[in-house]
Amino acid sequence: MPEYAGDMYVDKKDQLEKIEAVCLPDELIRAVFDLKGRGTGFLGITDKRIIYYDKEFLKNKKALVSIPFGRISAVASEDNKGFFITKGFFVSDTLAITIAGEGVKAFEFRGGDKAHRAHMIIMEHLLA
Repeated sequence: MPEYAGDMYVDKKDQLEKIEAVCLPDELIRAVFDLKGRGTGFLGITDKRIIYYDKEFLKNKKALVSIPFGRISAVASEDNKGFFITKGFFVSDTLAITIAGEGVKAFEFRGGDKAHRAHMIIMEHLLA
């Protein structure tokens, strides 16, 4: 059974259950975000990796995909209004993650505040 961060954020309980099912016993779940867009359903962040549900993995297959933090080389927010941050939050609801050897994967969140929160959690682990 995984562990849970004291400040864990979860949009939907059923998505948390799917993340729990693939976590290692000592893995700490930090957040599970519901995403919008046709390709990805949700994104989980643990203390070891990012886990996302890809509805279009290998053409028409569905899969939970894991990206260890060691494979992430950059995290970016789309600058769609000319400013990155407004009132402490990202203007954009899109977060792009560069994965070593695979290119860029974009995730569209349900609000800039959630994209900002995901960015901060990921950066905590990348800069540790």
